[in-house]
Amino acid sequence: MNKYNVLGHSIPRLDSPAKARGTAMYTGDLEFPGMLCGKILTSWMPHARILHVDTAEARRVPGVKAVITGRDTLGRGCGPMRAREKSLDFIPLAKDKVRFTGDVIAAVAARDEDAADEALGRIKFEWEEIQPLFTPEEAMKPGAPLIHEQMPGNISRKIVLTYGDVAEGFRRSHRIREDTFTTSSVSHVPLEPHICIAAFESPGSYTLWTGTQVPYLVKSDLALLLGVAESQVRVILPFVGGGFGSKSDGAFSLDLCAALLARETGHPVKIVYSREDEFITTRRRHPMKIHLKTGVNRQGDIIARQAGVLMDGGAYSGWGQASVYLAGLFLCLPYRYGAYHYEGVRAFTNNPVSSAMRGHTAPQVQFASDVQLDMLAEDIGMDPLEIRMRNALENGEVTIAGFKVPTCGLKECLKAVADKSDWYARRANLPGGKGIGMGCAGFPSGHGARLRPDIPAYATAIIRVNEDGGLHLLCGAADTGQGSDTILVQIAAEELGVAFEDIRYVRADTDITPADLGSYSSRETVFAGNAVKNAAGQVKEKLLSFIAAQWQVDRDGMQIQGGQISCLEADKSMSFKQAARLYQEAHHFTPLVAEGSYDPPDKVYYANYSFGVQVAEVEVNQDTGQVKVVKVVSSHDCGQMVNPMSVEGQLEGSVHMGIGFALSENMVLHQGQVLNPSLADYAILLPADMPAVECVHGGAGDPEGPFGAKESGEGTVGPTAPAIVNALYQATKKRFRDLPVTPAQVLKGGEKK
Repeated sequence: MNKYNVLGHSIPRLDSPAKARGTAMYTGDLEFPGMLCGKILTSWMPHARILHVDTAEARRVPGVKAVITGRDTLGRGCGPMRAREKSLDFIPLAKDKVRFTGDVIAAVAARDEDAADEALGRIKFEWEEIQPLFTPEEAMKPGAPLIHEQMPGNISRKIVLTYGDVAEGFRRSHRIREDTFTTSSVSHVPLEPHICIAAFESPGSYTLWTGTQVPYLVKSDLALLLGVAESQVRVILPFVGGGFGSKSDGAFSLDLCAALLARETGHPVKIVYSREDEFITTRRRHPMKIHLKTGVNRQGDIIARQAGVLMDGGAYSGWGQASVYLAGLFLCLPYRYGAYHYEGVRAFTNNPVSSAMRGHTAPQVQFASDVQLDMLAEDIGMDPLEIRMRNALENGEVTIAGFKVPTCGLKECLKAVADKSDWYARRANLPGGKGIGMGCAGFPSGHGARLRPDIPAYATAIIRVNEDGGLHLLCGAADTGQGSDTILVQIAAEELGVAFEDIRYVRADTDITPADLGSYSSRETVFAGNAVKNAAGQVKEKLLSFIAAQWQVDRDGMQIQGGQISCLEADKSMSFKQAARLYQEAHHFTPLVAEGSYDPPDKVYYANYSFGVQVAEVEVNQDTGQVKVVKVVSSHDCGQMVNPMSVEGQLEGSVHMGIGFALSENMVLHQGQVLNPSLADYAILLPADMPAVECVHGGAGDPEGPFGAKESGEGTVGPTAPAIVNALYQATKKRFRDLPVTPAQVLKGGEKK
């Protein structure tokens, strides 16, 4: 039985009516008087110095209002990790050098798209070509040309982590395996590409409407790039058609270009990335080579693990300096180790930029980890479920890497999916060509490290009570389609004891809403949720204390429930709206306002941790190698569910992305060029390809989350790929270590049993 009035209920999302009616306004839907069409030009050279640019002919095209190149900028770099100065290497409008074929080298503003396209075609460049480097191995060779002069050896970052005596652990191991795994270059493919509108107001203020995951990062980055105070930049968040990490790096080239063009012309300028721009110019998931050496004892305990990870970082840092660190940490979830050693290297190449994507390295390394765990289970004659139960983390454990895990429902999730999938019976009785496999994952909720000292707040919220008792919730959290706006209103309503419908939510606008670091690292439910809960708690305390004084009763005996304030001992009650009116009358109609914030207690790691398990059933066409995922049973420990329908949507969406990661998605690169930059050629999963997905909730409330909540958006991606690949082993009797597993691999590749 649900003990909450609003929390734990499947309330339709706030944006559902607007999206269903087609009235939701995305950036691309916005129109302003005199608005110009902006277009970008990307480099066709993967690595070269820009010697000369001639824009004279482009400026003469009828209808063209402005042409800009890197010469029109301050030449500054930016990046999402402001705390690490070396990572501020992304030049949104290349000035002296290009480092990949997605580098933006010019932009134009014109009255229409045709004029803009013609102008781009008339810009002339003179280059000095530099030897391009397309693999981490060749980039790190002695004597290779430097992609960034300040980064010796083209090494973006190298990380070494050692916990315990690994050599001794291997000596004590009964069985040791060494395996190498690879994962592909994967695109985020949000339905809405990057779009920005910029307006300039004299004497020097900029307003941007942009579909970003991080409005406050964009604001700060643009102030840096434009050389103005942050107070001169306003970022407004319209509806956003998905991000999955692709819109979390802060300012992109189109943001700076639109702002510069708006300043140059005095008109609003809209820039819309084409689907090809989206594939080439934005970001992608890190391709990785992962080498694992793991030792277990006779009982299946993981005694020691040694890991080496090599990442293709592409041309710029993005979130990459965190990525190589996170890969080493996320290998320590969701199991315990006796000893652990990790060496991770991220190398610059002249390929598209790698950065954060849903799960931020966890899907890659946990795929390798969980597939190898199945191999070890077979080696020692243990069922895959049993070896996971034996090594699963539990409540209150501290992982070998230092993660403090207050609550862990992994074992509960394992039992739930085993029951729902009929694991033992199905595994023993499936015919040839069919298989069933299991995968596990763990993921944190929001990091505590201050990666953006320019934005000191982690998460903040303001609640204002209006004269009629209605409420406004203002929060800078970025809802990019995941439904965080709805979750935050549910948290506020539950804490205040009012109805969900009584609260109006104000979307992120950096001139109006308080600061929030944005939608990434699965932080909004826990971080922004705690800030909202704190603000609501202050409103409740002010109101109850005031009414208690009016009634001359003890404050501790007061409560708000169902929109009614009551004192059971005195048999008194009053509506929330009446109480709000009385409060404001007594305070000379000063608004009843409260502010809340959240400052995580762990400044090194994370607030709390979610865990998940999936069982996938597959069938393989022996003649064509085609793989069909028939069913996925998924259980996720997200603590107290704020909105079960939203959690289920996240689980199903994660399965969709996980299947694509496992079986089809791959940005095909040749000499730095993306050969399949379209939805016709890049194989994302179609709706008709989706299997039946059964969701089972596991776990319990976590003390650090608002009302016990954890994340439920990123950790859900991790289990899918290993579950499918492990199921393929049963179906084909072949081991697969390279993603995606294509029909050609099924027919010819893999390691036979």
